[in-house]
Amino acid sequence: MRVDVKADGRRVVQAEAIYLPGEIALAKGESLTTPWLYASYSDTGLNGMSHHFHGHVRAAILPSEFAAKPRPIHLNTWEGIYFDHDPEYIMAMATQSAEMGVERFIIDDGWFRGRNGDKAGLGDWFLDESKYPNGLTQVVEHVNTLGMEFGLWFEPEMINKDSDLYRTHPDWLLAVDGYDQPTGRNQFVINLQNDDAFNFLFERLDHFLSAYNIAYIKWDMNREIVQPGHEGKAAGQKQTERYYALVDKVRAAHPNVEIESCAAGGGRIDFEVLKRTHRFWTSDNNDALERQRIQRGMSYFFPPEVMGSHIGASHCHSTRRRHSIEFRGLTALFGHMGIELDPVKETQEEKEGFEHYIKLHKALRPLLHSGKTWRLQTDDDAHQIQAVISQDKSEAAVLIAQLAMPTNALSGHLRIPGLDADATYKIDVVDKPSNFNDIVNCQPLWTEEGCELSGEWCEKVGLTMPILDAETALLIQLKRVS
Repeated sequence: MRVDVKADGRRVVQAEAIYLPGEIALAKGESLTTPWLYASYSDTGLNGMSHHFHGHVRAAILPSEFAAKPRPIHLNTWEGIYFDHDPEYIMAMATQSAEMGVERFIIDDGWFRGRNGDKAGLGDWFLDESKYPNGLTQVVEHVNTLGMEFGLWFEPEMINKDSDLYRTHPDWLLAVDGYDQPTGRNQFVINLQNDDAFNFLFERLDHFLSAYNIAYIKWDMNREIVQPGHEGKAAGQKQTERYYALVDKVRAAHPNVEIESCAAGGGRIDFEVLKRTHRFWTSDNNDALERQRIQRGMSYFFPPEVMGSHIGASHCHSTRRRHSIEFRGLTALFGHMGIELDPVKETQEEKEGFEHYIKLHKALRPLLHSGKTWRLQTDDDAHQIQAVISQDKSEAAVLIAQLAMPTNALSGHLRIPGLDADATYKIDVVDKPSNFNDIVNCQPLWTEEGCELSGEWCEKVGLTMPILDAETALLIQLKRVS
């Protein structure tokens, strides 16, 4: 993409698909269809632009069955057990997950043959009977008996050279002859343009989706594609088209299965993928402070209900920072919420915290997953504030995140646009840091007693901001009373 200003002041935008050299060659009478370009004009800033994109995603991009049910609360096993799979232990995890209010339980990487780390096994999509000697059925049925959906992790397009599949079919690698294809996360890419490889992957996916009551696929892709080649020619475009064809074939055979597009955060997050899937894993970095920035960036183009946002353990596995359950819980609230941990090992206090934010998300879910998202201006760059306001402007939720220490002794004002100017709203603090009243001698009175203000006042005058510690957050709720 390129943006220029001409000498006479006009702005020019150019956008194109960039094909690899020699990848596209059109004979006489042939044509090429490029990827869609989506653009929007707004005279109300980036928030207005986002409202256009979010509305289009909800009306025209998401699979039609998406709106039929609320987005289920996830528990994903990855950061809880990694490659250490014990069916009895996993069922204990599922039991405690259900007690906390989880609605969908997903077994991540490590369940298939030869997969005890990230250096081997990719491509061998057969259940590891040494880990699951009694099969997978008892685990799936246990999860379903608890009232949860069951999900399973796959990375179909990837292959380790230390795998039976590669040893049998080294020619299935997506590569250029004579080029030393580099690894990414110790893995390579399978050439989906090879019909035998394509059919093998579909057969493996179809087998598991047919044999077990799997409601959800976490479809991962943990590396970039480098120098893709097929039959001696560059083949990036065709590889992408064949990926779409594989997803389409899986969905045609199993229309009730939902799919998460997961590419280590960002590599496969776009509207074309979203036509075939139901959710994005936003980033493998689950640190709440980093996620505040990551999720804000994603909010420009994608509504909260497709943004995977998980509460992790207090000690973040990605950054080794520690955050309170309040900050982690509120950060994960404004998305498609889940949990990334082992509930069996957590303290009772932590589990009560997870349960609290799961209940809070469920209460706010109808608003968060249907309303208009607003990124609010702040008087201090140490703040990041976002709001979701219902389409009829009857209610709103506002999250104030304190990313760093306050710049000034006073934190300025919170101004909330998008409400009904003539209506009166009851404003209450719903969730706050545990030390909220110990930070300063006196927080603004409205944070304790609530208040009633007009929509016009909220937008033009606002509320006096409280003082918060760094890496904490405050949630307020507005409800129209007249």
